[in-house]
Amino acid sequence: MHAPLQAQEGRWVPSTVVRRLVLTSLITVLAVAPAASAQAPKPDERIAAGVVAGGIDVGGLTVEEATVKLRDALDRRLTRDVVVRAGNRTFRLSAERGKVVFDAERTAKRALYAGRERPQTTPAPGGGGATAGVDVGLAVTHSKAAVKAFAADVQARSTRKARNATLKITVRKMIVRRAKIGRRIDAEKLTATIDAALADPGASRKLRAKLLAIRPAVNANDLVRQNRTVLTADRSTFKLRLFKNLKLRKTYGIAVGQAGYGTPAGQFRIVNKQVNPAWHVPNSDWAGSLAGSVIPGGAPNNPLKARWLGVTGSVGIHGTGEPWSIGTRASHGCLRMKVPDVIDLYPRVPVGTPILIK
Repeated sequence: MHAPLQAQEGRWVPSTVVRRLVLTSLITVLAVAPAASAQAPKPDERIAAGVVAGGIDVGGLTVEEATVKLRDALDRRLTRDVVVRAGNRTFRLSAERGKVVFDAERTAKRALYAGRERPQTTPAPGGGGATAGVDVGLAVTHSKAAVKAFAADVQARSTRKARNATLKITVRKMIVRRAKIGRRIDAEKLTATIDAALADPGASRKLRAKLLAIRPAVNANDLVRQNRTVLTADRSTFKLRLFKNLKLRKTYGIAVGQAGYGTPAGQFRIVNKQVNPAWHVPNSDWAGSLAGSVIPGGAPNNPLKARWLGVTGSVGIHGTGEPWSIGTRASHGCLRMKVPDVIDLYPRVPVGTPILIK
């Protein structure tokens, strides 16, 4: 199909051509209009009434007069230091470090051009009209990189890492160092706040960076859950202590290894448990004819009485048929207990319980 025809100066032309001509004319008008408002200020041309810049009324002034007025009114305000309070510390960003620059003349020209573009709405003395309230933006710049670096410095110097709770096991007590909450600031948010303050003469330059809490990964309650049961054995005082939830619950008398067969020192864990354990006799001279044999649990010649709580492959806690040996160095490395005591201890101590032998 052919495009519809329209008459033009006595002849017919396609309607699409007409639309193109109209569109071209509109583009030309739009391109020329802004250029007219940006023409250089005319001699003694004054800014339209009702125009303000950064809250300062510059209506009725020439560009030169407005430049002086803006500089006097805003230069000091726009170049004030930014003071940031974070916790009990104060940080200061100078206008020099922030590379703050206020171009009063450029701002005055903006006001002039804005007055040209706005319609005259109310009668003004001497004819013409007053421009409807116009507040033009200030020609003020600063280094965003410098502000970002300053905010990062505030963050680094005001951040305190969280401290996890820790447990130190001693033979007599559990020493807990409590957790400590850390703190930090939001550097990205502080950067945006400073950027806004530097561009606005009316904004406060005294800012507060909110401290955000950093929670520790481990607190005292976690330590309690991780150490519901702890055993300690003091070889010098022949005492075995049972701790529950990091509190001392019970103390038992023990016998320890004799000279040449000392009970090993260090921190271990209960690796296994048995009721009436069999005795796997070591291949040692002291075992005599029993060396290498296995004595059934409960047998009269089995020295491992009633219960066994294994500490290492060959050392453990067990009952003894020689209760008079408690409080002495009498065993071949094991921790001996009275039979009633080891029976009492046994259900209180799960496999995996830490034990400190010192």
